[in-house]
Amino acid sequence: MYQLKTKETDEDVMKFIESVDSLKKREDAYQLLDLFTASTNCQAKMWGTSIIGFGKYHYQYESGHSGEAPLVSFSPRKAKISIYLAADDPNRERLLNDLGKYTTGKSCVYINKVADINQATLSQLINSSMNYLQKKYPV
Repeated sequence: MYQLKTKETDEDVMKFIESVDSLKKREDAYQLLDLFTASTNCQAKMWGTSIIGFGKYHYQYESGHSGEAPLVSFSPRKAKISIYLAADDPNRERLLNDLGKYTTGKSCVYINKVADINQATLSQLINSSMNYLQKKYPV
């Protein structure tokens, strides 16, 4: 049976941020920690070894696969900062138009640094993603 790799842990978020090699990435991680905390009203939790998540939801796909995931999260990776948002949020593309400098993957938004983006727009993206996932996967 498939086992999720990324699960909520009891690891210390601040300790993780302090372990980030790049001083600039650490500073950006603290800025994002403040922004995500204010936007979500949720306590930051570690998911796996390198993802800082806020809130959580239980999902179940038509295939029967199910699990838990953070509603929104980010990770200060070596190359870029990954921001995890709902890929199918209908407001996503419209809001991304005003975000600033970024690239995307399936559900990730990648930024080089916080100074490259509009933080108010990121806050809107966070709220929209959370609202969407909470409606799609009610408790």
